[in-house]
Amino acid sequence: MKLLRFGDTGRERPGTLDESGHIRDLSSVIGDIAGDALSEHGLNALRNLDLQALDRVDPEVRIGPCVGSVGKIVCVGLNYSDHAAEAGMELPREPVLFMKATSAICGPYDDLRIPRQGSKTDWEVELGVVIGQQAAYVSEADAMHYVAGYCAVNDVSERGFQLEREGQWVKGKSCDTFAPLGPWLVTRDEIENPQNLDMWLQVDGRRYQEGSSRTMIFGVARLVSYISQFMRLEPGDVISTGTPPGVGLGQRPPVYLEEGQIVELGISGLGQQRQRVVKSR
Repeated sequence: MKLLRFGDTGRERPGTLDESGHIRDLSSVIGDIAGDALSEHGLNALRNLDLQALDRVDPEVRIGPCVGSVGKIVCVGLNYSDHAAEAGMELPREPVLFMKATSAICGPYDDLRIPRQGSKTDWEVELGVVIGQQAAYVSEADAMHYVAGYCAVNDVSERGFQLEREGQWVKGKSCDTFAPLGPWLVTRDEIENPQNLDMWLQVDGRRYQEGSSRTMIFGVARLVSYISQFMRLEPGDVISTGTPPGVGLGQRPPVYLEEGQIVELGISGLGQQRQRVVKSR
């Protein structure tokens, strides 16, 4: 099942794709793609709907972030062995965690805004894991039961803020539009193996990132279990699980985004994103 949210920013409505790829309006059934709707019970209820009986949505409608009411975004750094090699850094012994502000969330086709004073805005295609039920101190063996599904994430970073302005990474990761989510939340049952997904990202048609979740150091089950030892995960929380090689910082010399460029990315089974780069005024 592919779930999504559509409509104007801040007024998105819940929807799903039918077998023909048309958007169907779920707002007569649930309030949002959030909370109890992400539980196994909630998802099963949606699976049993007659989608043909639901209103069909204009295909030209804006697609918003695929999850509503996100409580937190937990990001994982240096979680791909080939990306760590690109960065010239040792493989971490435990997952490296940092947070990204939820105010950075936007739709998968919304403009990507270079922040004021930003000059090193970078890209990172990542597999997002959406939590479906409260998880605290869960075992790795049980961890996948707490996953509602997956989505594509662009973990946009302003490297100048992140690496040159002291303190933690969060301020280089949390600018407005720095967390495009979607286009879809694809439920767990549709993804046979989250550790075998091809990923890519290109800027103005030039392919920079081409990798696979196979090279993740810590897989999805390990991350859900590990993070739950330090903080309670809630329905709708998103774990952004790291990026394969090919980020702008890793180019020789480094390459960063400029106004007017087009960023496109995709993950097998999870759809594609497209963002036009603009400058914050």
